[in-house]
Amino acid sequence: MKPMLEARNLAVSFGGIHAVDGVTFAAAPNQITTVIGPNGAGKSTLFNLISGAVRPHRGHIVLDGKRHEHMRPDRLRELGIGRSFQITNLFFELTVAENLRLAAQLLEPRKHWLVPVRRSTLAGQRVGELLEEFHLAGKADERAGDLSHGEQRRLEIAVALAARPKVLMLDEPTQGMSHSDTAETARLIRALTDSVTVLLIEHDIGLVMDISDRIVVMHQGRKLADGPPAEVRADPAVQAAYFGHARS
Repeated sequence: MKPMLEARNLAVSFGGIHAVDGVTFAAAPNQITTVIGPNGAGKSTLFNLISGAVRPHRGHIVLDGKRHEHMRPDRLRELGIGRSFQITNLFFELTVAENLRLAAQLLEPRKHWLVPVRRSTLAGQRVGELLEEFHLAGKADERAGDLSHGEQRRLEIAVALAARPKVLMLDEPTQGMSHSDTAETARLIRALTDSVTVLLIEHDIGLVMDISDRIVVMHQGRKLADGPPAEVRADPAVQAAYFGHARS
């Protein structure tokens, strides 16, 4: 199966510290590939390299068979990479529908980007779809800042999906959620693979093992392991670095 996304030898240093050091992995289409590792392992920096927020000192990505390097985040978004962030990143003064409408505008031809909203038929249709899919139709006219934390995180995933990306990158989407919200979000993420490839950072190991098709383990900026959940969990090096012990 041809990967939907490949990271090839990605590396970046900050002040002599190798934040990401030659990381290579592949994410298969319509599967969940999860990146785990201790705090400071380089997970979010790896996401920044893939999404174009940070320029790598070495390496490149391959998206749907095409090589890309040194590209801006907006250009990569146009090419098919959508991303949510570890800290909720919404326009809190705008309504739920308005947040989605801004993100979905990328679906419209460029000549429609500055025309009245009523002419943005593709974006408007996508907003309606996402409101239903993410159970936010009853909140469409509420300010994003008035939503619960779980609803805001769910809205942020919907915003990242608005432009129909090929790859959806989620950085700790369940952070700060209640147990019930976490379980609902896990079910939602699993269902998303019908239409998109998911690249995930998550600290909830139970959730990771339950929904991931493949796991990439990072430690001190390097890839420590890469494989199916059961294989990764049984790896003595992963147990020592991530869980603090190696099973006998």
